[in-house]
Amino acid sequence: MFRLYKTPQLLWKLMTGYTWLKEGPDKTLYLTFDDGPIPEVTPCVLEQLATYGAKATFFAVGENLVKHRDVAEQVLAQGHRLANHTQHHLRGWETSLPRYLSDVQLCQQELEKLDPSTAHHKLFRPPYGRITSRQATALRPDYELVMWDVLTNDYDNSLLPEKCLRESIRCTQSGSIIVFHDSLKAQRNMRYALPRFLEHFTAQGYTFQTL
Repeated sequence: MFRLYKTPQLLWKLMTGYTWLKEGPDKTLYLTFDDGPIPEVTPCVLEQLATYGAKATFFAVGENLVKHRDVAEQVLAQGHRLANHTQHHLRGWETSLPRYLSDVQLCQQELEKLDPSTAHHKLFRPPYGRITSRQATALRPDYELVMWDVLTNDYDNSLLPEKCLRESIRCTQSGSIIVFHDSLKAQRNMRYALPRFLEHFTAQGYTFQTL
C-alpha cells in the first residue's frame, strides 16, 4: 500500500497560505498530536515527552476538551500547547461553510476557557488535512493554518510499527512539523514509534518546541 510520509514541496506551492514547515533555530523539530486529549493515550505521550524534555503542540478536538478537561490541563501544566482541531472532528470537504466555521469557533471557545492566551495566536489544523478553499479563506484572517511536513501514518493499523518509525525518521529534517495522534486508533504505532523517535533525534542534538 502506498503511504505518503513526506509532504511534497509541490503541494506547498499549490496550497499557499498554510504552514508546512517551520523556519527557526537549526536542529529544531515540532511534534504535533491530533485528535486528543483522551485519558487512555495522552498521559503516555506526556510521559514520553517529559523523559526527553520535549515540548509539543496538541491539536485537540473540542469534544475531548469538554469530556477530559483534566487531561487537557495536564497538557498545559507540562508546558505544551493546545490548538484547534474543530469541535467534532469534521471533514471539511463534506461540511458546509457555516457549519464548519461554527464548529471551529466552538472548539476555540473551549481552548480559551482552558488557556486564554490561545486567543492571541490561534492555530488551526483541519481534520484529515481536508479543507475547502472557502473555509480556509474565511479562517485565515484569524488563524494560522498548520499542516505538516511529516505524516507518521501511525493511525494505519496495517502499518508495522517498525516501518512507522523508520519512515518518520527518514523524512524528518530541521524545522519539520511532524504529525502523531494521541488516539485509540493510533496508539499501537505511536507508543512504539514516539519514544524511539524522541531518542533518535535527541541523541543527534535536536530540540522539540511548540509551534
